[in-house]
Amino acid sequence: MRWLAEAVPEPPSPILPIWQEMVIGLVAFGVVFFVLWKYVFPRMEETFKARVDAIEGGIQRAEERQREAEALFEQYQRQLAEARTEAAKIRDQAREESERIIAAGREQLDAARAGIVRELRADMGRLAVDLASRIVGEALADEARKKGTVERFLNELETAGER
Repeated sequence: MRWLAEAVPEPPSPILPIWQEMVIGLVAFGVVFFVLWKYVFPRMEETFKARVDAIEGGIQRAEERQREAEALFEQYQRQLAEARTEAAKIRDQAREESERIIAAGREQLDAARAGIVRELRADMGRLAVDLASRIVGEALADEARKKGTVERFLNELETAGER
């Protein structure tokens, strides 16, 4: 039975690996490492670079758009300030024009009033002279007497109206 015991191999050690498996594992690792190193890692690197470029490009584009937006905002602020200034000028001009029109209207009214007062005085004077001529019974043809009488009559009317 000894020969039978010698014929049965000893079980492998759980601590020490089998050398044939080590060689096959190293060869397989070398092949996988070579394939990864030659083909996969460069493509991964390209992909990472493309992502970095896209992200950095996106950041740069965002910063550029931010600058453009700020420039547009400043331009709109300037335009708004100019529009407000222009509106204030237009309001001032309109106010001045309004005051000028009102002053011209008042002058016209004053002139018309003075003309109407002159006409009324003349008409009242003529009527007063005619009335006085009828009451007194004599003609007041003398111009100096007529003017004096009319002026005295109008002054009496004015003083009577003020009381």
